[in-house]
Amino acid sequence: MWTQRFAGNILRSRIFANNVAASLVGRTQTSSLLSAATVARPTLSSFKGVFSSQQNQIRSVHNLQPRRRKYKKAQKGRVPVRTGGSTKGNYMAFGDYGLRVKLGLRLSAKTISAIHATLKRKLKAIKDLKIWLRVFPDIPVTTKGTEVRMGKGKGAFDYWAVRVPKDKIIFELSGPGLNNELAKDAIRQAGFKLGVPTEFVIKNDATKQPKKNEMPPTNIPFQHAK
Repeated sequence: MWTQRFAGNILRSRIFANNVAASLVGRTQTSSLLSAATVARPTLSSFKGVFSSQQNQIRSVHNLQPRRRKYKKAQKGRVPVRTGGSTKGNYMAFGDYGLRVKLGLRLSAKTISAIHATLKRKLKAIKDLKIWLRVFPDIPVTTKGTEVRMGKGKGAFDYWAVRVPKDKIIFELSGPGLNNELAKDAIRQAGFKLGVPTEFVIKNDATKQPKKNEMPPTNIPFQHAK
């Protein structure tokens, strides 16, 4: 009888010893893994490529929006009327052909993307085609539903827009095989999406960006009414 009890005690002690050894081995393995994790801790430089790719994806032509804005909403505002004689954005600065608006308007990001897609589709046969966007939608526009009572705060965000003054160039084109006929037809098709009169501009001495010393005066001299 006593032999059975002695054998059972020996068996229990061996099982306990094995469990303790296994726990010690597991602790050493976890500590080694933690030390390896601390040594191979990822730094900020390893995520720079991911962040840059995300930012580039946000700033694509099909999803035009600013990266950051101080306030989520803005007042409606008005399209600027240049009474002081400013000519900023009225000259060709990058390409050989341009699309100019003859009336001021507020352009949405969706319209800008549609114009860009039209130009790409009409000129897809041109290799190394370059398209410059001279305006960028950075103004948030809010809307409210129909038959909504007054008050209850400003409406929810709807889309991004930009205020374009009169005679401003919004797109410019350039390419090795691009001629006047192809560019004029593409810009004519793109102008149908604006809803305002447009103009086809060719880069020459009169339309190219002048130098600072050759810029016209920005202030029109005041004249007394007679």
